[in-house]
Amino acid sequence: MRKLITAAILVLGLVAPALANPDFDLGPAVGAKAPSIGSPLDATGKPRAMPSLVGEKGTVLFFFRSAAWCPFCQLQLMELNGGVAEMAKRGYNLVGVSYDSPAVQARFIANQGIKFTLLSDPKSEIIDRFKLRDPQYAPGSRAFGVPRPAIFILDREGVVKAKLYEDAYTKRPPLKLVLETLASVAAKAN
Repeated sequence: MRKLITAAILVLGLVAPALANPDFDLGPAVGAKAPSIGSPLDATGKPRAMPSLVGEKGTVLFFFRSAAWCPFCQLQLMELNGGVAEMAKRGYNLVGVSYDSPAVQARFIANQGIKFTLLSDPKSEIIDRFKLRDPQYAPGSRAFGVPRPAIFILDREGVVKAKLYEDAYTKRPPLKLVLETLASVAAKAN
């Protein structure tokens, strides 16, 4: 199964270097305070506010379309899961946000052995606060309310230190780039 997943990642281009397109800016600016996430439910149904999610140095907060039906998201979730321990060593907790229900997220976590927190945003309120709603989907579409995928590196106070994204939902910044970005943020802080 792991070989199949690895092959799929290679085919989908998820391991190629990914950098944000400067002509296509998503979400809050680097240096700005990130919007509040409120207290969304995690996959267990427990309300979670940002203070309960922050690591020693901050949070890697990422937005994805759906763990239920988006194969690009599923692969991203599994790839990022492989970096949870490394992120924790660097002082960051990994947290994902989607419009999926807690039940959908709980099934994916159980089936794939996910070791980080997923938050449910069924009305896309957090997605909208971060200005990430994908406008191509109309009400009534199963994808209505999904975010454009993006990764934000937040410090303990919620200030955006870096952000990673692509201009197409089929490509995602790879784990290697996330870890390199965390190293760059740490170097700038020293």
